[in-house]
Amino acid sequence: METTITTGDLADTLAEVLDRVETRGERFVVESNGERVATIAPPTSRGITLAALIAQVGDLGMPGDGFADDLEAI
Repeated sequence: METTITTGDLADTLAEVLDRVETRGERFVVESNGERVATIAPPTSRGITLAALIAQVGDLGMPGDGFADDLEAI
């Protein structure tokens, strides 16, 4: 469910909005002067620990000799 809320209403009800996002998984579109300025939504994941990240990328090895040249070309 996605609810549109103004910045003023958000300022008045921030604790309630965050509670609804956390407990019900609701999404809020925040508008200012009729323009969309933000979306408040539950995180897509709880993240990854540093140890898990190192475990995933630690075996990738070093880039090849032309890597710096490739980056510069981009």
